[in-house]
Amino acid sequence: MNRRTLLIGVGAGLVATRAAAEEVVNMRDLYNKDLSFSDYAKARAGQRIAASGFMAPPLKAESSFFVLTKKPMAVCPFCDTEADWPDDILAIYTKRTVEVIAFNVQIVVRGALELGTWTDPELGFVSRVRLTDATYERA
Repeated sequence: MNRRTLLIGVGAGLVATRAAAEEVVNMRDLYNKDLSFSDYAKARAGQRIAASGFMAPPLKAESSFFVLTKKPMAVCPFCDTEADWPDDILAIYTKRTVEVIAFNVQIVVRGALELGTWTDPELGFVSRVRLTDATYERA
């Protein structure tokens, strides 16, 4: 084994170890049955977390926003009010312009967890929970 092969192998092992050690939250774990925020969510508010799901088609081209859904959706689950907010989606605000990934490809998103009702001033999208300063990749 040469030095280059060894370094590549060690690097791949470190990435695999990090991914295995990282906790990926289920969206349902952010809420109680009455749709109030769970203790888990409250304890992690403001912290970076990872969540897995599917990218709904973006509301607008050249945006830094998309919706992460529990199941693949061909259309965006745009919500009119806080009362209609489902417990199986997350609003995602990315660091850069979103590069769209097919709606049926699972992704992992990492970002700072924010809780509480907020209306996006540009899109009018109402969210109760969101990840900000987010990055994402195929799962």
